[in-house]
Amino acid sequence: MGDAGHILDIHQLTVSFDGFKALNNLTLSIQPGELRCVIGPNGAGKTTMMDVITGKTRPESGTVTFGSRVNLLELSEPEIAQGGIGRKFQKPTVFEQLTVRENLELALAGRKSFLKSLLARMTAAQEDKLYDVLETIGLMEQHNDLGSTLSHGQKQWLEIGMLLMQEPKLLLVDEPVAGMTPQESERTAELLQSLAGEHSVMVVEHDMDFIRSIAKRVTVLHEGCVLAEGDMDQVQNDPRVIEVYLGV
Repeated sequence: MGDAGHILDIHQLTVSFDGFKALNNLTLSIQPGELRCVIGPNGAGKTTMMDVITGKTRPESGTVTFGSRVNLLELSEPEIAQGGIGRKFQKPTVFEQLTVRENLELALAGRKSFLKSLLARMTAAQEDKLYDVLETIGLMEQHNDLGSTLSHGQKQWLEIGMLLMQEPKLLLVDEPVAGMTPQESERTAELLQSLAGEHSVMVVEHDMDFIRSIAKRVTVLHEGCVLAEGDMDQVQNDPRVIEVYLGV
């Protein structure tokens, strides 16, 4: 199965849609606690890759291993989520008529239904977890505010908090700063950096200034496979990356 030193191993992954290879023998691995940034032009395969990792799309060939033993291709979407992989989509999906705290309560690992969640009493450990997450996402003062009253950036942080309540080992974060103010983008950079270490984090983003602010290792996808990989300076100065993506 996977390399015992990796939290995620993707090996020779191929996905085709109507003859178009969205992924073409893609091979990629992520270390435990790593913050990895993935960039590339539209159609490079970034979303398809995340769809395969989370069970939404099934590949034609290849393997995806979580930890040292778990074959993600044998699991359903709910099983993958329950197994420790959380995905944050570009558009936030919080419950706007519930408070920040209620949103986090609903997201608690093991809470299966809306009614059950409302009726269940939280344990002391769950209360501690909730307040830790509120602190992490910077919404302690807003914990009684309705989701509908939050700014766009605050909704994004709340959704990240909802994922954290489920204690994921790997977080997939899609374009987290799209539509944010510069101040919100800066706070999001701090948040994602604070999560690395305890969690592994994969960030897909087009905002290169944001990527520069958080990136230690960057993977560039092009035509469904890895074009280049390295630190930001290496990637920025790679002639192939400049030609197909950066355009400078």
